[in-house]
Amino acid sequence: MRLDTADILSALVLTLELAGVTTLVLLVLGTPLAWWLSRSRSLVSDIVGTLVALPLVLPPTVLGFYLLIALGPDGLGGLAGVRSLAFSFAGLVAGSVVYSLPFVVQPIRGAFEAMGRRPLEVAATLRASPLDRFFTVAIPLARPGFLTGAVLGFAHTVGEFGVVLMIGGNIPGKTRVLSIAMFDYVEQLRYREAHLVAGAMLVFSFLVILAMSRIGRRIGEVRP
Repeated sequence: MRLDTADILSALVLTLELAGVTTLVLLVLGTPLAWWLSRSRSLVSDIVGTLVALPLVLPPTVLGFYLLIALGPDGLGGLAGVRSLAFSFAGLVAGSVVYSLPFVVQPIRGAFEAMGRRPLEVAATLRASPLDRFFTVAIPLARPGFLTGAVLGFAHTVGEFGVVLMIGGNIPGKTRVLSIAMFDYVEQLRYREAHLVAGAMLVFSFLVILAMSRIGRRIGEVRP
């Protein structure tokens, strides 16, 4: 049987597109959230932090089920005449953002907390505004956290299965990402395609772990 490279390539492109868009959205939304969580000590911040971390322990199919309801015509997707986001690329992005949120927010939050308050206090004595202190002091000092969060968020989105299956199903060219394609190949006993996808994802996972190890070592060398 001929290897269906076109189907694999289509799933690969869609997966990379989903991971790229999701990571960008997570960095934009997760940065102010991580900053607030690192500075606040209120009960509200503890509750929000718990909600952010919930995907770490919640089964993906459970999260995917509730997201499917929320994004469907009877949920948020159906309000004010808005069409359902379920079984669409936009729905996949929304679900991926929720599912990968802790993998981006927690490293950035940890980096903000690790730098302490002293650098910001010094900048304040030089009459730097809160916005200036954030962009010229906090962001550069937290750069390792941003790098870690971006890599983990991208990698975690690439490896999603349960959430994307519940929200997007298996629509070729629209919601059929690599993890879904591999599951479909195994069901159809198309082991050549399954081996190719599984091998590629295995190499990708190895490179991600290696990159995290190198980043961690460099952070350790920079710190006094």
